[in-house]
Amino acid sequence: MTTPTLDPRQREEAMQRWLHGVLGEHIPKPTLLSADASFRRYFRLRDHNTCRVIMDAPPSHESAQDFVRIGQLLQELGLSAPRIHAFERAQGFLLLEDLGDHTFSRALGEGGDEFGLYRLATDTLIALHRRWSRHHAADIPPYDATTLLAEAALFLDWYWPEAFGAPCPDPLRSEFLAAWETALEPALMLPPTLVLRDYHVDNLMVLAGRQGVNACGLLDFQDALVGPPAYDLVSLLRDARRDVDPGVAEAMTARYRDAFPGLDARLLDDSFWLLGAQRTTKIIGIFTRLWRRDDKPGYLRHLPRLWRLLEQELAHPALAPVRTWFDAHLPPGRRLALKAGMGADAEETPQLAYGAGVPALSTPPTGEDPCTP
Repeated sequence: MTTPTLDPRQREEAMQRWLHGVLGEHIPKPTLLSADASFRRYFRLRDHNTCRVIMDAPPSHESAQDFVRIGQLLQELGLSAPRIHAFERAQGFLLLEDLGDHTFSRALGEGGDEFGLYRLATDTLIALHRRWSRHHAADIPPYDATTLLAEAALFLDWYWPEAFGAPCPDPLRSEFLAAWETALEPALMLPPTLVLRDYHVDNLMVLAGRQGVNACGLLDFQDALVGPPAYDLVSLLRDARRDVDPGVAEAMTARYRDAFPGLDARLLDDSFWLLGAQRTTKIIGIFTRLWRRDDKPGYLRHLPRLWRLLEQELAHPALAPVRTWFDAHLPPGRRLALKAGMGADAEETPQLAYGAGVPALSTPPTGEDPCTP
């Protein structure tokens, strides 16, 4: 299966015409900032000492309207989502406040205070969940069992065929979904809140000159749903692309838990591990799809970490039904790290490396805090 190709040149020409209509004829040409795992692209526009960002979100593939809606909601809640200066719904162009280049990832890479950055990210999440109320949920779809199961099934749709050379048999798929449906029930018992779904250091910005949680800029929230409160904490602390210091992760889970004494602590902890396993399983499928379908092999380098995370998560007692399925149908010796050629010395054809980077099944977490990574 291949994804329809969009003509970047035609998109850029249409974007330039739109900008002339919004800002006038005498503006510089925007410079490309980045593209991500979706079809969105970002440009920076420097005009008379003013910097703004342009989002190019092709309507055939992306929903810019969702970005606008969730962004405005986050601002109403007193959080630092980028302000929207102009929006062209039909073509999917947005002119946004420029939050700069200083992502949490960059700050960490420059030797920034890991504990302090993760504390700010956790406090921002706490503020979001404290300020959220049911009247904010109008028209935002639920992050329910149906959606969580469909996401987990991406593992079977994309990773399984690479491991076995054939689609997953229907009986095994049914067993897989039944195991997840049983396991995920506790994760859906806590009061729902806004779930941004990609809440990690690549999508958080350090904003100089702002205080408290306003110093944390928010990006990539257009796919937000209303669902389990532990999900974004999982996204932050069990990162698909970065190893988080275990002590930091433990401290932040405790910080979040202590901020909500009214929540069942044991249920919150179980939910953390359940949603962690669901998210990891889903991302293994997504990263395989990005390689196989979208010709983006760079994501495969994260698979050894993802398998390591999943091993830890499956060891938690709440994941027993899912662990039983994996042990029966995809035991550790068959859990693969896909390797794609990268660089001049790499092989041209992606290879399957059996057991690469996958440790033995870890001991289940014990004690009062089963969230300890």
